[in-house]
Amino acid sequence: MNDLEALKNLVLAPYIIKATALIAVDRKVGGNQFRHSFSTLGILLDYKFFNDSILLKASLLHDFLEDLPDADVDEIRWIDHESKQVVELVLEVTKRKDETKSQYLERVLNSGSRNALILKCADRISNLTDLHRDTHTEQKISDYLDQTEKYVIPMAQKVNKDMVIELTDLVAKRREISKMMEDDKSGEKGHRNTI
Repeated sequence: MNDLEALKNLVLAPYIIKATALIAVDRKVGGNQFRHSFSTLGILLDYKFFNDSILLKASLLHDFLEDLPDADVDEIRWIDHESKQVVELVLEVTKRKDETKSQYLERVLNSGSRNALILKCADRISNLTDLHRDTHTEQKISDYLDQTEKYVIPMAQKVNKDMVIELTDLVAKRREISKMMEDDKSGEKGHRNTI
């Protein structure tokens, strides 16, 4: 089956319907988690993962269990003939309550399946694209970029060289923007002190 046929035969509607619950979950940068799920799906399609229906379906629900703590995994498990595998993948990329962010990322890096690594990279690309100074402190941004370099870029190195390039570029651009903003702040303070 070629890519066009794979996409033509892909049935996402039941997963989209389930993901609409994420409309109620706001993002700090604006918008909601439903849109973020579609962004993650779009990134996977942009990277031509057309033939992996489990990966594409899981992308729509990758934050479902974290963002909706009252959600029951059985809500997903019976959607279609692939949903048990979709649930397994969603659980792989779901941060457990007893994990720190670093422990979670290390678990995915060291024991995540190929699809878990790909999905986490696409998720991080989406999040980095939405990372803004007006919604996050400089320290939070710096920590997020450090985590990306320590855990997520090594994930990409295992699965997709183009994702390595994009993640590296996004981190560099975010650091550059942060530096420019710091320089602007320093210049403003210096200017105020001379008046």
